[in-house]
Amino acid sequence: MKKQTIRSILIALGILLFSFLFFNGTVFVQRDSEPNVTSTQDSDFNTLVWSDEFNGNGVINSEKWFHQTQLPPEGSWWGGLIQHYTDRKDNSYVKNGLLNLVAKKEIFDNQGEIKQYTSARLNSKFAFTYGMIEIKAKLPEGIGTWPAIWMLNKNINEDGAYWKNEGFGTTNWPECGEIDILEHWGKNPNYISSAVHNASSYGHKVLNIGGQNVDNGSNKFHIYTLEWSENKLVFSVDGQQHFEYKPSNKNAKTWPYDSDYYIILNIAIEPDIDPKFIESSMEIDYIRIYQ
Repeated sequence: MKKQTIRSILIALGILLFSFLFFNGTVFVQRDSEPNVTSTQDSDFNTLVWSDEFNGNGVINSEKWFHQTQLPPEGSWWGGLIQHYTDRKDNSYVKNGLLNLVAKKEIFDNQGEIKQYTSARLNSKFAFTYGMIEIKAKLPEGIGTWPAIWMLNKNINEDGAYWKNEGFGTTNWPECGEIDILEHWGKNPNYISSAVHNASSYGHKVLNIGGQNVDNGSNKFHIYTLEWSENKLVFSVDGQQHFEYKPSNKNAKTWPYDSDYYIILNIAIEPDIDPKFIESSMEIDYIRIYQ
């Protein structure tokens, strides 16, 4: 048999083999629009213990999430925020495998307060100590929008919060501790911030904070990751670390991060919201927690 014929046969067999592997899912093609995936192989936390893939369409899974809508005592959310959080499908729903949290400009009368904007704030009904959490998300846009994916100790004494309703509210903020996996401000659209609040550093003057620039955070999905061990908190986007919290002196003020925390998803509206703003969504493909 001539060499040219053998070569042709081998090429044909190669094409057939590749086609078989491709169509059976063995060959993976990385799409340009997909973010880099953080691998659990490089982490001590590689056993999936909880997740929401937001499959299907319709209302949010009430076995996993609680809508927090009760206003604080002064009638507005802390920091002069100007939205109502609602439990309506208009502001939070699942569609085509994505969770949508929607901030809207609309007049809404609730709890004796009339506000010009609505949004949603979800508490997870799962709380945990130590692990790695991954969130694949695309953020809203518009000057004055303030989306966040963050965590509070389930012992926080906050009326209307899920875990307070369950009888766990014993400790005031910031002593309870707060972990901000990501915060994003529409006025600075390509920057992601992460922070930790506690009795030693909190509020607008928080010292324990870091961040990084991202590519089109409101138009592209990125993977936001927190790795939380008994010694430190490490924050990253698409596998690129931007902040580590590891206090040299661990005590009740600097390290309340040794008990169960739960996840909060929300979009807040700041007083300087663009008057032309009408509506924008935070879309979440999945949330996965490993231990």
